[in-house]
Amino acid sequence: MSKASLLSIFFLPLFLNVANLKAQTIQKDKQLLITILKALEEKYNISFSYADESIKNKKATPITDDLTLEQALEFLKLETNLDFELLNNRFVAIKKAQKSDGLFNTQRLEEVVINNYLTSGITKLNDGSLTIKPETFGILPGLIEPDVLQTIQALPGVLSVDETVSNINVRGGTHDQNLILWDGIKMYQSGHFFGLISAFNPYTTKRVNLYKNGTHAKYGDGISSVIEMQLPDTIDNEFKAGLGFNLINADGFAKIPLSKKTELQISTRRSITDLINTSTYNQYFKRIFQDSDFTKSKSSDNSISQNESFYFYDVTAKFLYDITKKDKLRVHFYHVSNELNYDEQSTINDRNEALNSKLTQRNTAIGVTYIRDWTSKFSTTSQIYVSNYDLDAINFDVLNNQRLIQENEVFDGSAKIDAIYNPNQQLKINGGYQFTEVGISNLEDVNNPDFRSYIKEVVRSHAVYGEINFLSNNAKTRLNLGGRLNYIKKFDMLFAEPRLSFSQRFLNHFRFEILGEFKSQTTSQIIDLQNDFLGIENRRWILSNNSTIPVVKSKQLSGGIHFNKNKFLISAEAYIKNVNGITTRSQGFQNQYQFVNAIGSYQIKGIDFLLNKQFNDIISTWVSYSYSTNNYTFDELNNGEPFPNNADIQHAVTFASTYTKNNIKLAVGLNWHSGIPNTEPSINDVPNDEVITYASPNGSNLNDYLRLDFSTNYDFNVSDNVKATIGTSVWNILNKRNIINAYYTLDSDNAINKIENESLGITPNVSFRLKF
Repeated sequence: MSKASLLSIFFLPLFLNVANLKAQTIQKDKQLLITILKALEEKYNISFSYADESIKNKKATPITDDLTLEQALEFLKLETNLDFELLNNRFVAIKKAQKSDGLFNTQRLEEVVINNYLTSGITKLNDGSLTIKPETFGILPGLIEPDVLQTIQALPGVLSVDETVSNINVRGGTHDQNLILWDGIKMYQSGHFFGLISAFNPYTTKRVNLYKNGTHAKYGDGISSVIEMQLPDTIDNEFKAGLGFNLINADGFAKIPLSKKTELQISTRRSITDLINTSTYNQYFKRIFQDSDFTKSKSSDNSISQNESFYFYDVTAKFLYDITKKDKLRVHFYHVSNELNYDEQSTINDRNEALNSKLTQRNTAIGVTYIRDWTSKFSTTSQIYVSNYDLDAINFDVLNNQRLIQENEVFDGSAKIDAIYNPNQQLKINGGYQFTEVGISNLEDVNNPDFRSYIKEVVRSHAVYGEINFLSNNAKTRLNLGGRLNYIKKFDMLFAEPRLSFSQRFLNHFRFEILGEFKSQTTSQIIDLQNDFLGIENRRWILSNNSTIPVVKSKQLSGGIHFNKNKFLISAEAYIKNVNGITTRSQGFQNQYQFVNAIGSYQIKGIDFLLNKQFNDIISTWVSYSYSTNNYTFDELNNGEPFPNNADIQHAVTFASTYTKNNIKLAVGLNWHSGIPNTEPSINDVPNDEVITYASPNGSNLNDYLRLDFSTNYDFNVSDNVKATIGTSVWNILNKRNIINAYYTLDSDNAINKIENESLGITPNVSFRLKF
């Protein structure tokens, strides 16, 4: 018998089988591949691993119920021209079929450990990071839209002690210890409305990565976390646009193909608060401006504020140019602004006087990125950027005939090159270099009494890094091992920063992970509560000077175990973090240490626990619990003995549930945590000595915090090409009066007054969106 005949006998059954598969499904309409993959994951109890771009917009005919897993994968391979590799009885790797010229995307395959973590669009990867995709985001209680920085606060170990996105505490750290990157560019302003709204438009954000520990070596700074936002980076020659509004702002975005090789992405958002007053705005206004110069002057008998005007806006743009199959150019632009103006009027000696006070807060950034695929296994990414933060304030006190000018400016310029070598699917080698120059200036100018202070510091740093990532053939073991060397020429200091991420799956449904890292940063924020910007914005960026303001350094280690089967997740992570080089000025003390300049450290130990159950992709219910102890140590304070951190929240519980069916989404959630530490006046305080005598620092706690939230969305089609979404939400349904801060002052009679800052009361919101 000839070879041709033998081959025919061997391949003919396979050909007939595939043809039969094709015939069984040919009558069905095609669906998005991602929808089919989700159905297969549930049916066969498997998990697909893939790069997002490899399956984007791919469609296939739905799989019939009588096929085996192997038959289903073979059918999809023919339908999509993708390779489906069954690594074992549970994991399937999807990758683009290799082209004849050997060129393909060198993006490394990442195994998805947990899909739909809490809700759709949130994923946990096997390197310990969490990924949020706003485009496929489901719904969370109290959020009317997928606000990036509000969403991450739903994750265990992340919260804000004062409900703002400009004060996010990741495992007990301060907000300035979070590295916030927008398309690789460092951001110094994170919020609108002084922290109640994220400054980053979720509808132009493709992906958000959150690293709480085990950060990749390419990331410097951010000793508590890295929050990395990525815009779409591929040209698909498809026009997309959207418009929307809620009771705070209106926005629009567009993704515009200019040619086969170029694309423009633009977005803008602006508040409507200076045009119309809404119930949502009134609650935000009350929350932010309580206990400020603005509201104090309104309540004064001799002075009133009028003609107040507050608004914010942001603009983003990204230009994509695929020069060749191997070369890509990207240009990034970002601008965010908050503006507050008000007139303060007073009658002095029978004469009316009115002066205008104002506060402006801006962050502008521009960057250029060049990507080169040298071969099918080696690529480089080069980027240069400039990020500029500027806060200007002029505050007039007409009663005291005083004018205060304050400015805080940050200039951050960086150049970096990153190289990736993928010899095979199991190994990835990453390395690079980054140069950064940061200059920060602070100006304070008072006319009565005459005083002027201007301080500027500049720090230049060089960093080299390298990392090896290993993924076993069966996808059970993953190891990221790397290190970063930072050199600061001004201080002649070299920092070695090892990084570790290890993940091991066992017994099919269990996974153990261990994460560790050393980090350092030269930028931080001081909080001047007595001499701040109008009593509203009290955080100012400063640079380390290696004396009174040291370089902040951290060491962190965590271990976790996760069980995931049949959409039932049990997760527990224990961690310990030590941070050295903090200053009292960066912690916001409002007790006996308010005017003390001291250098110290804090240590936090804790555990994050999560229980999550999903029912038929319709209902997702979870409860999370975090326990931690977070203590300061300052050699010069409290006799050198540890005392509770200002952000020491020992217990935090979240219980929530979401419902998604057809076009309706519902979410309800309860948040509870123990009150933050507080320092009370001593019972032995001497009256009329014009000084408050305090008890032990942070020796007591405020009352517990409790908040119930609700939100709902409804999607419908306006036409074949236009989709609409109506949403409503209610924050703090029970209108619970939560005290989020308390401090003490002396009045004119030397009596002690207790000042309490309240959280948001019941706050409704409504939104409407159109997508084209």
